[in-house]
Amino acid sequence: MPLTAFAELSNESLLGLGLRSRPAYDGSDSQQAGLVPVVRYFGQPWFARSTQGILEGGVRVELAPGLHAGAQLGYEPGRETSESDFLKSHSVPNVDREASVGVHLEWDHQFGPMPITLLARARQNTDSDLGAQADLRLSAGVYRSGRFGAGAFMQTTWANAKSTSSFYNITPQESATTGLPAYHAGSGLLFASVGVLWSVDLSQKWIVVGSMESRHLQGDAADSPLVERRSNYYASAGLAYHF
Repeated sequence: MPLTAFAELSNESLLGLGLRSRPAYDGSDSQQAGLVPVVRYFGQPWFARSTQGILEGGVRVELAPGLHAGAQLGYEPGRETSESDFLKSHSVPNVDREASVGVHLEWDHQFGPMPITLLARARQNTDSDLGAQADLRLSAGVYRSGRFGAGAFMQTTWANAKSTSSFYNITPQESATTGLPAYHAGSGLLFASVGVLWSVDLSQKWIVVGSMESRHLQGDAADSPLVERRSNYYASAGLAYHF
């Protein structure tokens, strides 16, 4: 029976559906639940995945054994006022859902029994007013026994001034309507997160995967009047099919 171990650290193709609990936005005290895809596919040269923090797909090429470079189109979820009691009470406007375009460099390696993945990714929102972000993500497998596997990851994300301000600025005009003080957020480190990954192989074709993440706002974003709490939590679990 094959051991997939964890969706993020495996090259096996997966397709399924999961349930995720997330904050209304990073900094919100409101939690939301919803369905999310579980996708991992690496072809020649196409790829698609939801296992590295965002839903993305595109092309990639192998530069050396275990080292890939690529370009991707990603989904950027925005911010819905209706999902947060705080935003609704202050009539804070939405941040629209959009897509991003970007590039990435990914290194996969095996240190003895421990698989690791190091991902560096840059992405520009297709709405130029919503800015750009860059991610650095390290994942490692830490435990495997029978059908069960577990891993850990950490990620840091930086944002330029347009990206940070689109979520955490309050302009003087918005201050007059929301009752919140005007605030300007600049570029820099946006958040840092740590988390765990797990999976259970149900059979040769079916696997249950999940993750838990603790995310902590940093820099100007953390000081915004729109932030109710600086730390948020994400959790997900899903059922996927090997193909």
